[in-house]
Amino acid sequence: MYRVAARVFRQFRAKDGRRVILREPRWEDLGDLLDFINSLVEEGADICREKIVTREEEADWLGRRLAAVEKGEVIHIAAEVDGKVVANSEVTRRGGIMNHVGVLGIAIRNGYRGIGLGGELIKTLTEESRKAGMKVLVLDVFDTNNVAKQLYQKSLFREAGRIPKGVLKKGKYIDLIRMTLEL
Repeated sequence: MYRVAARVFRQFRAKDGRRVILREPRWEDLGDLLDFINSLVEEGADICREKIVTREEEADWLGRRLAAVEKGEVIHIAAEVDGKVVANSEVTRRGGIMNHVGVLGIAIRNGYRGIGLGGELIKTLTEESRKAGMKVLVLDVFDTNNVAKQLYQKSLFREAGRIPKGVLKKGKYIDLIRMTLEL
């Protein structure tokens, strides 16, 4: 059985005045998280998923994520606005001789972008990764996602490499950019 109480990392007011809670996800978020990921798929957002997620698939994913958080393998932060999960982010610790490296991922629901969530999520994930003893964060971003690239650069991530045609989405090739941040 999973914890009911979720750790709250911070609360703040977004640029549009809405109150935001950055916290660990909890089992009760299943419906919100399912709606969230499927909204990104339907939008055609720059994510690696193109197919709608079933409730069973999302439940399996959430169960694995909550277990990984409990084990200290993942730092997982959901952004809640008006009682609803509107952004999801994480740093997944690599294993073995790369145990000091974390892989960062962030997704924000349409309608909640540009109000400061991304910057606050990166700031919080970076702080928590340092506390967890990580030394390097890495992320991959689609070359077409200019808003995300600018956010990562502003957060001091630097391009470390590029995979030409690293993504094939809707019949179109897109370069995949690897970015890093030393903590």
